[in-house]
Amino acid sequence: MKKLLGEERRQKLLELLKLATEPIKGTDFAKKAGVSRQVIVGDMTLLKARNEPILATSQGYIYMNQSNTSLAFERQLACVHTPHDAQEELYTLVDAGVVVKNVTVEHPVYGELTASIMVSNRHEVDLFLSRVKETGASYLSELTGGIHLHLIAATSSEFLEAAIEGMRSKGFLADDQ
Repeated sequence: MKKLLGEERRQKLLELLKLATEPIKGTDFAKKAGVSRQVIVGDMTLLKARNEPILATSQGYIYMNQSNTSLAFERQLACVHTPHDAQEELYTLVDAGVVVKNVTVEHPVYGELTASIMVSNRHEVDLFLSRVKETGASYLSELTGGIHLHLIAATSSEFLEAAIEGMRSKGFLADDQ
């Protein structure tokens, strides 16, 4: 893609997102567009402000159209564990067949803070955890002594129940504390 300016670039990015079958990283968009990653972040913000259903995840940007929103069953889980247990928690959830959509904590100053995770298998969990490690970022749950919420989604209620039972068996549900 040749170096495009402003609105033309945003329309091309939107077109690429709509056609993508996997998340696209901001750095990949930046290389294709011949601009910095920060320009792409700004472009995505402007597109979201126009109500384009773009989701920023740890794996990259996703356009949320009808074909990738077939997860009809959702549940929010109250969880608690140490940062050391993050991998085991996420593996437990994705191994049960659910998508971990986000994490939410209750901050004393800012109120609810929610961040997208969007992992559905061990490979995506590993990529997410690698990103946390390589950036030196903290888990949101570290702000709240390990207590946090996960919104999980699945194609059937059986997968949700399997995830809940897996979390209960490992002692990760706050309700069981």
